[in-house]
Amino acid sequence: QVQLVESGGGLVQAGGSLRLSCAASGRTISSYHMGWFRQAPGKEREFVARICWDNGRTLYADSVKGRFTIVRDNVKNMVDLQMNSLKPEDTGIYYCAAAGRLFCTVEARGGDYWGQGTQVTVSS
Repeated sequence: QVQLVESGGGLVQAGGSLRLSCAASGRTISSYHMGWFRQAPGKEREFVARICWDNGRTLYADSVKGRFTIVRDNVKNMVDLQMNSLKPEDTGIYYCAAAGRLFCTVEARGGDYWGQGTQVTVSS
């Protein structure tokens, strides 16, 4: 079992930055694919970013590409999401996910474990 706890959310003006953290416990994340998802008000949950455990390959949704960066810290057993140039449409609840499957298909199949979410609100 892996427990995931997100932190770092809050209120920020458009153009600002936030760094979300996902702290894992129970097991190390070194052998897990890790990802971030978000759910905006009135919308379905959508994929944001992921990083593979075996090769560190990253993938981003087109809507955040060039603005967000996913970073894995195996020493601290954490995965961060650095968010720059934030837009009002980035507003939503951000969830951390961990997947123990062989293939790094987080964007398509989600995770095996999920955090409780952290709220991000971007004002115009």
